[in-house]
Amino acid sequence: MRTTSDVFHLAVPAHDLDAAQDFYVTKLGCKLARRYNDRITLDFFGDQVVCHLTPGEPAAPESLYPRHFGVTFREPADFEALYACAVTRKLPFYHDVSLRFEGLVEEHRTFVLVDPTGKPPRVQALQRPPDDVLS
Repeated sequence: MRTTSDVFHLAVPAHDLDAAQDFYVTKLGCKLARRYNDRITLDFFGDQVVCHLTPGEPAAPESLYPRHFGVTFREPADFEALYACAVTRKLPFYHDVSLRFEGLVEEHRTFVLVDPTGKPPRVQALQRPPDDVLS
């Protein structure tokens, strides 16, 4: 079973490492862990996202599903703070804030950004304790 000291790893293609670093580090506030000529490694809210340099241009997402990733905050204040940061820094939104699955155990608030890798990051805030949602 995963513990709080474990880290989830996700690798995504990036067609421009400078743009990816600007989006995730400068604008979204993630920590740059390492940078090499062919990739950047990010601390994405406690987990590891690696953007690997990939030739060509990113395809615009036709749909959010199935290709997206993100962070689910346990505390609504963290969700609100990141949303305020995204608005202040004029980050592009794929979807603005909405409430999903209203009345169900997985009810949550969410917004989705547009990033330079073509993989839209989703930000969510749980409305119930995580154990209720994940079981």
